[in-house]
Amino acid sequence: MDVIAVAAVSENGVIGDGPTLPWSLPAEVRRYRERVADDVVVIGRRTFEMFDDPPGAHQLVLSRSDREYADPSVTHAGGVRQAVSIASEQGAPVLYVLGGSAIYEAFLSEYDRMLLSRIEGEFEGDAHFPEFDGDEWELVAETQFDGYVLEEWVPASGGD
Repeated sequence: MDVIAVAAVSENGVIGDGPTLPWSLPAEVRRYRERVADDVVVIGRRTFEMFDDPPGAHQLVLSRSDREYADPSVTHAGGVRQAVSIASEQGAPVLYVLGGSAIYEAFLSEYDRMLLSRIEGEFEGDAHFPEFDGDEWELVAETQFDGYVLEEWVPASGGD
């Protein structure tokens, strides 16, 4: 199973401002939702609660507090290992990590890929994507869209 971060990140690292995005790029949001629509996603509780219609076919809500959800497509996970285990047990070919900041950080060593929409401009916000070591990650693709560049990162091979 591949573990993949998907995030929209401004030039200054901002990914959110409270319950909102500090920019408006409906086409980027649509691409993001289409990418994860049929898959298992892991998302932090506060981020999950911001959505009226959470992305993904099955949401693993990462929280320290054990919770029950009425929706059968929503499952509590107490940590990174448990979330990966649940997704594996479900036979998921991929687990998309959708934030917030602490969740992206917690999964950083687990990623097989990161798909980062680099939003043009700097924005005010209270949530940031974690910094990662450029020597440990390799940028393998960039695709320009209106208002952002989609970057694909993979772990560096280390074979200098």
